[in-house]
Amino acid sequence: MTPGQAVFLAVVQAVTEFLPVSSSGHLILAPRLLGWSDQGLEFDIATNTGTLIAVIAYFRTDLRRLAAAFFHGLRHRDAGGPEATTAWALLLGTLPAAIAGLLVKDWVATVARGWKVVAANAAIYGVLLFLADHFGRKRRPLGEIGLREGILIGCAQALALSPGTSRSGVTMTAALALGFTRDAAARFSFLLAVPIGLLVGAKQLFDFTRGVPLGVPIDDLLIGIAVSAAVGYGVIAFLLGWVRRRSLTAFAVYRLLLAAALAFYFRGG
Repeated sequence: MTPGQAVFLAVVQAVTEFLPVSSSGHLILAPRLLGWSDQGLEFDIATNTGTLIAVIAYFRTDLRRLAAAFFHGLRHRDAGGPEATTAWALLLGTLPAAIAGLLVKDWVATVARGWKVVAANAAIYGVLLFLADHFGRKRRPLGEIGLREGILIGCAQALALSPGTSRSGVTMTAALALGFTRDAAARFSFLLAVPIGLLVGAKQLFDFTRGVPLGVPIDDLLIGIAVSAAVGYGVIAFLLGWVRRRSLTAFAVYRLLLAAALAFYFRGG
């Protein structure tokens, strides 16, 4: 991988991580379409760490507030208010993906990186996104996300381990189906990326300190982290502005077109 390829793939990760179109799917397909070798799961994880940094930077005030409410509730053994409940929802919502990730990591790194899986997920979850966006009540604010909603959205997040699904897309779909506004769905989706992102990043760092081969030069990993963090920050602002004024139909249509294009390219030529 050249530095230019690392930059390009990091930009792809940053843009598609937060837009509901699947970052993993694009990172798998981009090198194939461009004739590059597959960069591997470790580079994908590194760029995901970059977008995690973007989320933490963008929502730093919200995260400080949630953490303060969470620890206040623990110290005083009370509910801690709506923000503490949201913090608990984020933590509990992380468990399904964390457990599933341990169980299917090898499958995700090998079989699931095929174009058929990506295309099928792009189409199926694109249709579900459209339906949830158009038929969801879109009345509930972020403060109404409780433990039940956190776990349900977290179960949806676990589905995103399969490339082409889109972590942001499937969690926003679940939140919209539960009646939350587009803004609340997007914000909770971004915040939900923090706990699982920290776990994945910590695992990669732990492997590195133990001398486990990364399969990718460290310079490329650092480029991926830095570029995806910078670009991701801007994409978060863009999507939050989008959902306040527009529907998510454009992203659902894009997913269907992507699935059709993949089928044509790989099967029809």
